[in-house]
Amino acid sequence: MDLGTLLTSSLTDTLDVSLPHFRTELALAATVVLVLLCRMLPVLRWLDSGLVALGGVAFALWYAWVDLRGLPGSPWSVAAAAGQGSTELFGGLLVYDSLTAYIRFLLCGFLVLYILFTKVSGIPDREDGADFYTLVLGSSLGMCLMASANHLLMVFMAVEMASVPSYALAGLLKGRKASSEAALKYAVYGAGAAGIMLYGISLLAGVLGTCHLPSMAAELGRIVGEGADTGSIMVLALGGLMLAAGLAFKLSAVPFHFWCPDVFEGAAAEVGAFLSVASKAAAVALAIRVAFSLGWLSDAAGATATGLADVRHFSAYVIGLMAAVTCTLGNLGAYGQTNMKRLLAYSTIAHAGYLMMGLAAAVAMLGVDPEGCREAVTALAFYLATYLFMNLGAFAIVAVLRNRLRSEEIASYAGLVRTSPGLVVAATAVLVSLIGLPPLAGFVSKFLVFASLADAITKGIERPLMLVLLVVGGLNTVISLFYYLRVLKVMTFDPPGDASVAASSPVWLPGALITAVVVPVVLLGIFWSGLLDAAKLAGSFAS
Repeated sequence: MDLGTLLTSSLTDTLDVSLPHFRTELALAATVVLVLLCRMLPVLRWLDSGLVALGGVAFALWYAWVDLRGLPGSPWSVAAAAGQGSTELFGGLLVYDSLTAYIRFLLCGFLVLYILFTKVSGIPDREDGADFYTLVLGSSLGMCLMASANHLLMVFMAVEMASVPSYALAGLLKGRKASSEAALKYAVYGAGAAGIMLYGISLLAGVLGTCHLPSMAAELGRIVGEGADTGSIMVLALGGLMLAAGLAFKLSAVPFHFWCPDVFEGAAAEVGAFLSVASKAAAVALAIRVAFSLGWLSDAAGATATGLADVRHFSAYVIGLMAAVTCTLGNLGAYGQTNMKRLLAYSTIAHAGYLMMGLAAAVAMLGVDPEGCREAVTALAFYLATYLFMNLGAFAIVAVLRNRLRSEEIASYAGLVRTSPGLVVAATAVLVSLIGLPPLAGFVSKFLVFASLADAITKGIERPLMLVLLVVGGLNTVISLFYYLRVLKVMTFDPPGDASVAASSPVWLPGALITAVVVPVVLLGIFWSGLLDAAKLAGSFAS
């Protein structure tokens, strides 16, 4: 093929195939440019950068919705059968499928609520608004790429594109030592994790001879299945673990979680909400993408199939071990915390463990039980959607109380039920849902994840591992009961202090925002079939 033919083919593929499936990311990129122009051009400085960002994200959300409803099997479109299942974009760097469409829609929906949240809470101010929303949208663009990465080069670039703006966001509160320290810790730790991940990518690419994830799966299965020399196997295992280190950093999974409590405590509550929800969703999607791409091949046969089965076994045990330790340490670490943001940071770590349990079940059933694998991915997709409302609601309550009480310490919430009973009711719904008790959304999410573990046990798939994870998950749910309820106990039974006396009923705007976020937490615990249909659409990518 000559150069002219190659260029023509690439241009045709880009214009006719890739860009139509890339409209959501293009809308976010255009919004970043518009927000920057509001900062750079004096004639546009009268525009509110938050409203500009909100308008651009609304367009991105619309494109994400159109893509989601056009997928095969979509319950929202009678013409869904004409959609495409999986399409590689930009020469195989990205892939478009149901998981990509679902995570895009989830991220864009979160951004709409998040921008409204920041406008109500007052952080950022008008002067820093353009910088703040540029960083948020730029990081979100990287997260969308994380969900659709199909090449190790794009995996690294997407993770860094999502991470680097987050380092600056952590230091948003200028003049505060804790905020600057949080940003520095986050940046240093992120740079170390990125270096480890990049070295792991180089090891994998060097042994397998490719960075394209589906091609790597074929070569990986061949090498392992045919019994390669011990050195090559060790290099592959080491490279995979180093790649997992970068993903674990984004998930704040043990032992790469040390940055999380310090960063959440030092950064603004608004930044903590962004990191705990958006970053978590993108990291889980990327972990699913990498684990599935390297552990499954549709036409695998013979030695290749045997090799990939060994890879899946190894991956399931690594993910399962990290899940059990992450969940336990997160819940135990939350005990004794006096700062609400720090407590929510450990809660985020614990929920990362629950999510990784579902991922371990999905990887274990991959290629063995397709239906069970789809159900496990569906559980993860459902969990991410409900987690969005639960954690955004928790941080919204923290931000509102910070503005009124001038404190983020749990002790300052004493007697809050006497002055702001509505906020206490909202906090009760959110915290009880985070525990996983009925009839709230968190119960359904955790039940679906545990059901996927039980399904694997009944079918005899990695039974010892799945049984341990199920027991550990149940025990940790009981453990989490105490520190979440301790916050509610302070709000309701402890006598009010000086700070609580100054509290007053919430004004209508913060109250409306908290209501809009908390109501789905209640409704999705009762009427969850619609969201489950969307989650099943995301789970169908594992077919």
